[in-house]
Amino acid sequence: MRRSIPIKKLLPVYVSVLVGCIALAGIGSKVVTTMVETAPLDERTCIVVDAGHGGIDGGATSCSGVLESQINLQIALRVDALIQFLGYDTRMIRVTDTSIYTEGDTIAEQKVSDLKNRVKAVNETENAILLSIHQNTFSDGRYHGPQVFYSDDIYSRALAADMQEAFGVLDPVSGRKCRQAKGIYLMEKIHRPGILVECGFLSNPEEDARLNDPEYQKEVAGVIAARMATHIKDAPLT
Repeated sequence: MRRSIPIKKLLPVYVSVLVGCIALAGIGSKVVTTMVETAPLDERTCIVVDAGHGGIDGGATSCSGVLESQINLQIALRVDALIQFLGYDTRMIRVTDTSIYTEGDTIAEQKVSDLKNRVKAVNETENAILLSIHQNTFSDGRYHGPQVFYSDDIYSRALAADMQEAFGVLDPVSGRKCRQAKGIYLMEKIHRPGILVECGFLSNPEEDARLNDPEYQKEVAGVIAARMATHIKDAPLT
């Protein structure tokens, strides 16, 4: 189901954040040109925004006790609003902290149903690109930084490389590289291009605090939306 967001209420905040993030990322001229010359942008492309986990599946738990599913949704909603502002059609997998399973008696069966429905939503959307939002975690709290994973196709790989480069403005010292999403059901079953963005490590106390900060969430969303727009403009699906 396609949806629209009351962008007028969000524009003052999002525009300022987006412009700031674009300028810091060194891609301002390209995005400004895109916004001025093409409004809306390529309407044939639909960004499917997936807030990972939700409902019965909270995902990882941060070191401060916050569920990953909640942070994923907060960032995904911000990304969705910004991408719509830039002129693209979007489809969100979920807009509340719920699962989207349709069958199953056990939690394990419901999680499987949830994943299959996410795959179905992506594959049934024409000219779709999947943007799945997640958070990382590890047993060692030292690790930090966003990382981007891509499905097994040339377009997704190029998009992931662009996105990983853009994240350098938020964490220039992590040295993380984009990687193919091996063993991730959602990324291996979709028939559309797609990337999965791990926005940071919930197991790192400092990064956990930032990821729970609405202002930092706006910065993350600004970088993601800006890079999605410039990449699709430069390398459209069709």
